[in-house]
Amino acid sequence: LFPIPVRGSEGLYMVNGPPSFTESTAFQRDSGKTCKAVAFSKDGSLFAWCNGEKVNIINVTTAELLHSFDLPKAVCLEFSPKNSILATWQAYTTAKDGTAGAPNLQLHDVKTGKCLKSFIQKKMQNWCPCWADDESVCARNVNNEVHFFENNNFSTIANKLHLQKVTDFLLSPGAQPTKVAVYVPGSKGAPSFVRLYQYPNFSGPQSALANKSFFKADKVTMLWNKKATALLVIASTEVDKTGASYYGEQTLHYIATNGESAVIQLPKNGPIYDVVWSPSSVEFCVVYGFMPAKATIFNLKCDPVFDFGTGPRNAAYYSPHGHILVLAGFGNLRGQMEVWDIKNYKLISKPVASDSTYFAWCPDGEHIVTATCAPRLRVSNGYKIWHYTGSLLHSYEVPANEEMWQVSWQPFLDGVFPAKAVKYQAVPSELPSAEPKPAQAYRPPALRNKPVTSSKLHEDEPPQNMKLHPGSNDKPLSKTALKNQRKHEAKKAAKQEAKADANQESVQSSVPQNAPRSTLPAIMSGDPEVDKKIKNLKKKLKAIEQLKEQAAAGKQLEKNQLEKIQKEAALLQELEDLELSL
Repeated sequence: LFPIPVRGSEGLYMVNGPPSFTESTAFQRDSGKTCKAVAFSKDGSLFAWCNGEKVNIINVTTAELLHSFDLPKAVCLEFSPKNSILATWQAYTTAKDGTAGAPNLQLHDVKTGKCLKSFIQKKMQNWCPCWADDESVCARNVNNEVHFFENNNFSTIANKLHLQKVTDFLLSPGAQPTKVAVYVPGSKGAPSFVRLYQYPNFSGPQSALANKSFFKADKVTMLWNKKATALLVIASTEVDKTGASYYGEQTLHYIATNGESAVIQLPKNGPIYDVVWSPSSVEFCVVYGFMPAKATIFNLKCDPVFDFGTGPRNAAYYSPHGHILVLAGFGNLRGQMEVWDIKNYKLISKPVASDSTYFAWCPDGEHIVTATCAPRLRVSNGYKIWHYTGSLLHSYEVPANEEMWQVSWQPFLDGVFPAKAVKYQAVPSELPSAEPKPAQAYRPPALRNKPVTSSKLHEDEPPQNMKLHPGSNDKPLSKTALKNQRKHEAKKAAKQEAKADANQESVQSSVPQNAPRSTLPAIMSGDPEVDKKIKNLKKKLKAIEQLKEQAAAGKQLEKNQLEKIQKEAALLQELEDLELSL
């Protein structure tokens, strides 16, 4: 029963996880309406929150209060990876006479409760120092330099990485040696670049492990894989100068620590909505392109491995063990989710979580939480707990005059929950399926009492495996090869169809007298000219039948289409005369 903290205008409280979903009695509800932030330690053993008066730390298992700090204005909290330090941040304020304000970023020793160091950190963005997973290195970006501290000794700066205007950096996850990715934006016609270094080798032109430069970048998002062997960089501009996209323009770059780099070629134009690494570190999923968006899995050679086709989606989430992938359409989309078994590329379920603003996998790799939170949406706030097979296990909606701001799972270290075999059968649930009623499309008054004709704006592309059949060299086909393959298949299908038509025409069979003329089997005369005339007449009669069906369905026909229908009797007579003359 791992607890799920819920923060909102009803206060802060914990809910027991699957299967009970009752409020935890171990954690006493903090009923204050000013709870600004919560944070779990990386292993989930400690929990901290600020309630507008104090910042408290408790042991999650025993609910024992470990420390309480007088920090009423704290709005951000974060634990270091091994629970040694709690970092807190509050908004920076200058003194009334214009002199520098008090340091607003504080690092507290979790064991003793003592404040180890205070810094001035004006911006909320990237406020928290970055630690290596073993806490041997801690880094901060200060005035376009990256300052490094070792073994949580903040009295001396152990190393500095100085590049002109470093605006962002990211430490690699995992074991030593620690690697550092830094981003420097371009200026005065020079390109932007991302460089990878191995700590502490920063000096000299040859010290970088890899370098990738690119134009068209106002900001970047950098993503290390779990094994720290490669980095993905989403470079984006605020404005798309071609006017094609409201979202600006994005490009995706791949940089490996062995020096290799590439621009990932995405086969559909449009925004890049989401990029996620698989926990296996050997592949990544990209959701991209104008709606309906495509989703594709790429390998470390940046070749497509599997294409999920197109659909209403803008986010992707791998399960903690990496064996399941959820593609979802949240925000301005209707909350459809596609749950895929990644090993076999099979669709498991398609649940719908309408109006969701938040999604997270449970560390057990079985359960999912979706939530509607304020301030993104201020109505219908609440959360739902799902099983990945599509079953809705628990649902909670806050009262109409209340808001919910945050919900999250208790984290656990990798390996605590073993990976289980993928299930396809929906697990039993006491709650009914959360299928929303499909909204009726608007129909103008003139069409309301007439039969509905389906009209799709576009056909969704089906999923396809980008690898060749087993036994071949498993190299994905290029765009041209795919195009040629489709052409070849289309020609083959056309030939077979023509052959089937010829066989059918050569067979004479008796038909009922009242059958429409256009459905009669062809009577072969042996004279190609006469046969051609008969075939053309039948074609015209078939087209007339289709027009009559459309008119019956309420479609307004054009003048030339009505004239075609009037010619039906003459065409039937002509066909009869030709067949009688045989």
